[in-house]
Amino acid sequence: MKNIDWSKLGFHYTEPDYIVRSAYHNGVWEEPYATKDKFLHLHVSATCLQYGQEAFEGLKAFRGVDGKIRIFRWRENAKRMAKSAEGLYMAPVPEELFGKAIRLALDKNRDFLPPYGTGATLYFRPLLIGTTPRLGVGPGRDFEFIVIPSPIGPYYPGKFHCTTFVVNRHVDRAAPYGTGTFKVGGNYASSFRATEPAHAQGMDCLFLDAKYHRYIDECSAANFIGIRKLKVESLKLKEAGKLKEESFLIEYLTPRSSAILPSITNDSLMTLARERGYKVTRRHIRLEELADMSEAAACGTACVISPIDKVIDPEKDKIYHFGDEPGPVLSELYHALRDIQFGRAEDKHHWCEVIKN
Repeated sequence: MKNIDWSKLGFHYTEPDYIVRSAYHNGVWEEPYATKDKFLHLHVSATCLQYGQEAFEGLKAFRGVDGKIRIFRWRENAKRMAKSAEGLYMAPVPEELFGKAIRLALDKNRDFLPPYGTGATLYFRPLLIGTTPRLGVGPGRDFEFIVIPSPIGPYYPGKFHCTTFVVNRHVDRAAPYGTGTFKVGGNYASSFRATEPAHAQGMDCLFLDAKYHRYIDECSAANFIGIRKLKVESLKLKEAGKLKEESFLIEYLTPRSSAILPSITNDSLMTLARERGYKVTRRHIRLEELADMSEAAACGTACVISPIDKVIDPEKDKIYHFGDEPGPVLSELYHALRDIQFGRAEDKHHWCEVIKN
């Protein structure tokens, strides 16, 4: 194992020993191979540079409480990258080749897999780029698939805590029926002029839909989750002529939009929420509905859940408060998913591929 102070790792790049590469030429993907060469040998007119033919993914491997290694839901990442490739007219990476490349990257960099108990993990950044040189507008026919591993620390070093978000109506992250549903670099670059000023103030951005600027789309680079408590009358007591009593149904609310990335983490959390008897709803969510929510968060691979303490809407001079500490529902779901990933709870849905040591 590498001499790394795992406790000081953040969500930053650490140079691994190897990356994994595979090129696509004449309609065929080559066998993935490990290399110490971390640089691209790329023509200046490559379609990834000229026309943004680029897609990427993010997933993790975990050292479990039992010492076993688990890769979390990599097949879903492979499927999502294939969708991104289709959206940008690129050759999709076959699912089995994707998995083989991830396993090879893990095997060649096992010394970079953090030990259990540190909260750190081995992160993989699969990257797909167009490499055909061309100046005329159009897609390339040659591609390269690369897996870049890097150990990363826990998103919350020390304590699971909240972040403040600010509503931005002057920058659209992605347009309806554009590239918002694909994981491509351009979606993130286009948001920097909103997110960087927010980060400088210790906050992050909440983006609204590009068409009406009325509905919640995404939290910067992550999906949005809202938790509501719905009042449910006890009909049996009411029918019996007794005093009306009220109980509460927990609703897990997340946006439905043609401009946001389908989050694998969000999908996992929705499954866990249903198992706990929560109502799971995906629909358009008006910004003003934040006032009805008891908890709110961003969710994604890096953080799992990033709780929100408040959302500031400067143009409307409005602040939506959710509390200074992570709420009970989101905390429960956060720890439930982490327990599966680290092998502390049964993986009933077979989300993790267990790797032999």
